[in-house]
Amino acid sequence: MALAAAPRRRVRKPKASAATGGGGKGSLVIVESPTKAKTIGKYLGSGYTVKATVGHLRDLPQRKLGVDVENGFTPEYVTIKEKAKTLAEIKKAAKASERVLLATDPDREGEAIAWHVASQLGNGKGGKIRRVLFHEITKDAVAQALAHPLDIDQRKVDAQQARRVLDRLVGYKTSPLLWKSIKTGLSAGRVQTVALRLICEREEEIRKFVPQEYWTIEADLEKDGQAFQARLHKLDGKKPEIKDEATARGIVADALKIPFKVTAVEKGERRRAAPPPFRTSTLQQEAAKQLGFSAAVTMRIAQQLYEGIELGAEGPIGLITYMRTDSVRVADSAIAQARDYIAKEFGKPYLPAEPVVHKSGKGSSRVQDAHEAIRPTDVLRRPDDLKQHLDSKQFKLYQLI
Repeated sequence: MALAAAPRRRVRKPKASAATGGGGKGSLVIVESPTKAKTIGKYLGSGYTVKATVGHLRDLPQRKLGVDVENGFTPEYVTIKEKAKTLAEIKKAAKASERVLLATDPDREGEAIAWHVASQLGNGKGGKIRRVLFHEITKDAVAQALAHPLDIDQRKVDAQQARRVLDRLVGYKTSPLLWKSIKTGLSAGRVQTVALRLICEREEEIRKFVPQEYWTIEADLEKDGQAFQARLHKLDGKKPEIKDEATARGIVADALKIPFKVTAVEKGERRRAAPPPFRTSTLQQEAAKQLGFSAAVTMRIAQQLYEGIELGAEGPIGLITYMRTDSVRVADSAIAQARDYIAKEFGKPYLPAEPVVHKSGKGSSRVQDAHEAIRPTDVLRRPDDLKQHLDSKQFKLYQLI
């Protein structure tokens, strides 16, 4: 029981977790996770208390629709049962603080958590409650965020609420139909239902496809000890359509009767542009391809790298920027650091005259470009230097990034 009450242990308990604090009338900083609270607490010092919500505090009720479809689809939020104590602790800490800084993640979910906390604290009359945003958990980024507090972005909150309401309407209304017609316990989701429809349509196309036999012909050749391979591309000036083995063998027999002659040799260079930095989707794709990680594993490890890894005497350090992003933009400060590193480590011949700027591509007008791409927070923290502090999966993903 003594251990459970010890302040140093509270950061690991599944409730509002506190990092370093300086008592009443300081600033209360609210984040989502105990790990993030610990990392940020190290940078802030005695004037701050950091508490973690450990995820969402409020949500739609479990046992009813929770959406007023007759009144503008207004959501009816309730406090999550397991989070009542957490919310009470946050309210108590807020009452004892001069100001409350909502430092939840810089995406729609983080904005919604901040909004729910603010609404439960009375929305901060007199500017007591402010929003702070950072895309990497480093000392400089946290200091910059605290120096420039913001208001909650209601557009992000509305976007998250719209998604949550759609999730509930589709799941709550459609799932019972599956129970009656297919199997009890099946769920119909906003995304998975549409994805399943696409899979079914593709499967129908596959089943309708009538396979046709075709053959290709390749020759293994050698000249002056140098081996190479040739493929039949044209026959009598036309692309050959070889539909059976007999035809293929006939062509081979005719080809063996005549000499092969090299009529032209073309040499050239191919240039391949460096790939852009990772965004969420491309990180998941490459981690699956190169490391064999599922999307869930990739995001879990990326979250650990973002929130902070214990680096010996340095304490917890955030190693990558925020991992939920659809942007490939890199901050000017990070570009400058990377260019300086390349010049010193490899020499100026390897440094482009101007930085390479990647665009977000199709649909870029809809990209949340307030976020950066996924990148290391400090290019000087090389994977091999950190290997002793990372487990094998953390090391592989950090190395990939």
